[in-house]
Amino acid sequence: MRIDRVIVVDWSAANLPTSPTRLSNSIWIGCHDAEGGVEWHHRTRAAAEAQLVTLMDTACADGLRLLVGLDFAMGYPSGFAQRLTGSPLASAVWHWLAHEVIDAPDNRNNRFAVAARINAVFPEGPGPFWSHPTGQIWPGLPFRRVGIDYDLLGLAERRAAERAVPSAKSPWMLFNPGSVGSQSLLGLPMIHRLAQRADLTVWPFDPPSDAPILVAEVYPSLLAGPVAILANANGLPADQAQVRLLSKALFNLSRHGHLEPLLQTPPDAAEEGWILGAGHAPLLAEALQWA
Repeated sequence: MRIDRVIVVDWSAANLPTSPTRLSNSIWIGCHDAEGGVEWHHRTRAAAEAQLVTLMDTACADGLRLLVGLDFAMGYPSGFAQRLTGSPLASAVWHWLAHEVIDAPDNRNNRFAVAARINAVFPEGPGPFWSHPTGQIWPGLPFRRVGIDYDLLGLAERRAAERAVPSAKSPWMLFNPGSVGSQSLLGLPMIHRLAQRADLTVWPFDPPSDAPILVAEVYPSLLAGPVAILANANGLPADQAQVRLLSKALFNLSRHGHLEPLLQTPPDAAEEGWILGAGHAPLLAEALQWA
């Protein structure tokens, strides 16, 4: 598969514009191609999405094939989409969230209210979503994981992707370090908007195509060791180091003809999604050394 440019986005669920000086909580966009790499940071999701669309438009106008990696879960454990929307397709969840999630230009959003509303669809017991900031009260949204019986709900606690990458958190967890649930609730409406483009496919949900833009879920912590070394040696925010290295590794893999193995997925991925690079962390790290 020919990829001319790779973009990796470290997403954020911040509820306000992030600090203009403390860049560790910003959204970071990293880009790598044959000319090298560059990164940008944004204080709001709206600004980041606007730049991402511009980067897509520019690449297509230049006749380039683009891989875009976004670091949040693009699907949920099998069975969730059917219970929530009546359709087993992940895209039905994206559509549902695009109509329910309010995400203002200043990052203020209703993600916890939306999660509580979804939990109400499961009268069998608490969950599946859980966790919120200390001191807040969200009826129907448990503060802790304790008491949620996923077997009773008919859902798995973790996707096959998280079982393949144990350090990755479940998309049901909305708050506290390492959580990805809030990023997903606020990122999937963007996936719905991007999926309306005729020049874009979302992997692994869409059939294989020659569309100029391929969007995929990524997990930059697959390169945790090299990221820590780069960040510590150069005083970079870890998020910036992550997008720099992962965009470089994926570009090098494509350039040397080794990206295809990362695109192989188990059957569950058709509904749940998959992490690009799951099971291939050593290869990603090795690719950083390639010319």
